[in-house]
Amino acid sequence: MEKLIITAAICGAEVTKKHNPNVPYTVEEIAREAEAAYKAGASIIHLHVRNDDGTPTQDKERFRVCMEAIRERCKDVIIQPSTGGAVGMTNEERLQPIYLKPEMATLDCGTLNFGGDDIFVNTENTIIYFAKRMKELGIKPELEVFDKGMIDMALRLHKKGFIEGPLHFNFVMGVNGGISGEPRDLLFMAESIPKDATWTVTGIGRYEMPLATMAIIMGGHVRVGFEDNVYISKGVLAKSNGELVEKVVRIAKELGREIATPDEARKILGIKG
Repeated sequence: MEKLIITAAICGAEVTKKHNPNVPYTVEEIAREAEAAYKAGASIIHLHVRNDDGTPTQDKERFRVCMEAIRERCKDVIIQPSTGGAVGMTNEERLQPIYLKPEMATLDCGTLNFGGDDIFVNTENTIIYFAKRMKELGIKPELEVFDKGMIDMALRLHKKGFIEGPLHFNFVMGVNGGISGEPRDLLFMAESIPKDATWTVTGIGRYEMPLATMAIIMGGHVRVGFEDNVYISKGVLAKSNGELVEKVVRIAKELGREIATPDEARKILGIKG
């Protein structure tokens, strides 16, 4: 079985210090949380950025300074900017960080109801446009899928040549409007992708650690972090993203799964580096 790749989604666009006072906003806080996750065993930092007051932004320069601050502390970590941004942002606004030419970036593969009146819009043409830009820049896309239909969309666009292989999926499970996070759901998603594809699971809230444990056993990979869950156990706030990564590492070691370094993650995912 391949070594386990751990991704840390350190802040997201929606979670705030009201949810957990340790959620990072400033450049210094983001770098601190990235370092804590990296030292604990994360080889990928999934990155959203904030203004100092916590409002989400896709500003290219804000991404630049945050990425530079992370690299100063974590020399070889893979930085994976989000192109999801926040609900309501334009396509060009969302795409800004890819022009910094990161090794990886996320590619959302469908539209989703986010609860209430919030709709996360990703039309087929939007997905194709984002995929073309990433392909032109040599960026490895992580295919964000919140339901089975989004897998099918990604596979159709791969067949048409818009998305290059080897494919890497992130199953985001437990979001309001998307697929739930029950064990049967992860099995269904994992069995719906090509045999030569890799996958990570992102369990939202209470689904985080149960799905992480399943992924470790099944040969998949794991994402944890404040973007997805602010608790280390029921009712107990996590002190840092590093604490969440440490918990995954402990589970993996108990189950006999080794942890991938960033360079090992690059090899597994087919990233040139």
